[in-house]
Amino acid sequence: MLTGILAGITATLLVLGANAQPSFSAVLYAASALPILIAGLGWGNMAAIISIVTAFVLGAVAISPSFAFVMTLVTLVPAGWISHLANLARPANELGGPDNLLAWYPLSDMLVQLCGLVTVGVIVVGVMIGYGPDLTDKMVDALMTALAAQEPSFQPDPDATAQTKSLIVLMLPALQAGIWVIMLFTAYYIATRIVTASGRNFRPREDVPSALRMNRNAIFIFLAGLIACFTGGIPAMVGATVLGAFGAGFVLAGFAALHYKTRGKDWRLPALVLCYLASSMVLPALFILVLGLSDTRKAIALTPSKGAKSPDNTDPKT
Repeated sequence: MLTGILAGITATLLVLGANAQPSFSAVLYAASALPILIAGLGWGNMAAIISIVTAFVLGAVAISPSFAFVMTLVTLVPAGWISHLANLARPANELGGPDNLLAWYPLSDMLVQLCGLVTVGVIVVGVMIGYGPDLTDKMVDALMTALAAQEPSFQPDPDATAQTKSLIVLMLPALQAGIWVIMLFTAYYIATRIVTASGRNFRPREDVPSALRMNRNAIFIFLAGLIACFTGGIPAMVGATVLGAFGAGFVLAGFAALHYKTRGKDWRLPALVLCYLASSMVLPALFILVLGLSDTRKAIALTPSKGAKSPDNTDPKT
């Protein structure tokens, strides 16, 4: 219980630090998932639940209930749920595998569920703030006004402005969802390294480059989001959110596949560095996305079941 309370306090302090330091807000918000993940991965479900409840109460008292709700929905609940999934295991013979082995919940399914949770969180937050064309049009108009004030000769083209407005209303939720999926998965990866180093891990450390792929069913969700983007209105904004979240999942899978395929190559390090630097541009990122889309599978980690640790409060069967 004490571990959960300390994790919740730490998560709240990180979020409050994000509010105080806008330049590092995204990193600190994502880092607030770390204490929840560490508590769940190392001490089980009850520690994760206590940490989430503690952070929610402290956030509601320190800022407001609505702030605490958004913090919990977007960051803390996904972190707690992913830590729960990571600790799930079942006898491998139930899946047609060998006896005396445990099969752990697939990393591919965990990533898909993370994409889904982020999608729901971004949509709910969008509803709460009244996100839509009215809001984004004001943002674009303010930007054009600021540019005109800095450069009096600047005359925005009405057609170009209209196209920018129609693009921004879909781009913002897609980017928000995509960035959040990547940052939360990064937090999960760091948490697994920390818990494994401490010796408190229930789940064995996996070879992420070979195990991290998206479930093939996620392709249909991704395509549904892409099609919805062309329908206009609320469905288009929802589709953009789905596209951003699940697209980020496929990008992560693409980078994992790239790490795996370049193993043992002399040129591996410079190639990976170049790919990471180039991924900030559209075409290289699209290549990584296609690589993730082309390699969908489900890799299951197996460990000996005899003497295997199982987190208290967690059913060892998925």
